[in-house]
Amino acid sequence: ENYVAYCWHEVDGFSKFGTYKGNGSTDGSMIYTGFRPAWLLIKRTDSSTGGNWSIIDNTRYPANPIGAPLLADTTDPESGLSSITMDLLSNGFKIRNTLNSNNASGASYIYMAFAEHPFVGDGTSPVTAR
Repeated sequence: ENYVAYCWHEVDGFSKFGTYKGNGSTDGSMIYTGFRPAWLLIKRTDSSTGGNWSIIDNTRYPANPIGAPLLADTTDPESGLSSITMDLLSNGFKIRNTLNSNNASGASYIYMAFAEHPFVGDGTSPVTAR
């Protein structure tokens, strides 16, 4: 069989990968990344329904609250989730909705985040590609 694998690792001040639990509240979880995310990918892992691959970015919605995500696994990318709200914070992101795709009560999620202004070390050295 054929497989495709995409592999990443965290770089302090540049990227963060992790998990969180949804609380089903419009005052949802705050997920700490250590930087302001410019781009997020979130996926529910414990259900086959309501678990789109949601991409949230600061280009289409530069100010909080962030609006409609792109849905990477559909042919109608913003379909059905146009009312999503989330805040991109200086040190992470905060969920402000009750959607199955990123904040169902007790649900498990994975995320990957990339920084708006990538820095490492003492906070003044820019990240360089390797």
